[in-house]
Amino acid sequence: MTTRGELQIYAGPSEVAQALADLFVTAGSIAIAQRGAFRVALSGGNTPRAAYELLAQEPLRLRLDWSRVYVYFGDERCVPPTDVRSNYRMADLAFLRATGIPEANVYRMHGEADPGIAANEYASLLRADLGALPHLDLVLLGLGEDGHTASLFPGALPEGDDGALVRAVYADSQREWRITLTPAVINAAECVAFAVEGAQKAPALAAVYEGAYDPAAHPAQIVAPASGRLVWIVDEAAAGLLHV
Repeated sequence: MTTRGELQIYAGPSEVAQALADLFVTAGSIAIAQRGAFRVALSGGNTPRAAYELLAQEPLRLRLDWSRVYVYFGDERCVPPTDVRSNYRMADLAFLRATGIPEANVYRMHGEADPGIAANEYASLLRADLGALPHLDLVLLGLGEDGHTASLFPGALPEGDDGALVRAVYADSQREWRITLTPAVINAAECVAFAVEGAQKAPALAAVYEGAYDPAAHPAQIVAPASGRLVWIVDEAAAGLLHV
């Protein structure tokens, strides 16, 4: 069963973006100081984009040794990296280029490849880099209006017993194939942070954060780091239906 995690409520989207960017830098600084590298899995969406753009600017950009930052992705649409829907493209334009992260430190999911092959290749990459159960320092997540996160969509239990690290999934609601990290990888992270904004997300946030545990209906509930930190960074509109 999911744990509720730490709830941080901010006035609006700009404050959420700032808090997310600050968390990124703080987690990165700690990881580099303690382990010599910062390994983070990015999410797509408008809220992360605003945070990423802050990371590309001073003073935040100057607070990290970007040569020690290693970037992975929580999920990806099965499109080429030049497609406007690509999470990699969004992150690249928002901050990867501006911060000077070495190209070799950025591990994108190959959305242009066959979905199953791309998922297996990314799982192999994770194992080679991080071991049998990859331990990321930070995983960034969003929350869909239907309760999904990463590319774990309603309709089936998001956990599996086959030990997969990455899966190719067909999102019926989006009518597209996607590649996603599995809960096993997400829940092994040192810190997992959800960023949620807007009144349209309020019903989903209330259901996931306070509702009965039903991960088939609300897959984001499966996120419960085994020994790490779970943080919800939300704005007042998204938190409007919470009993807090």
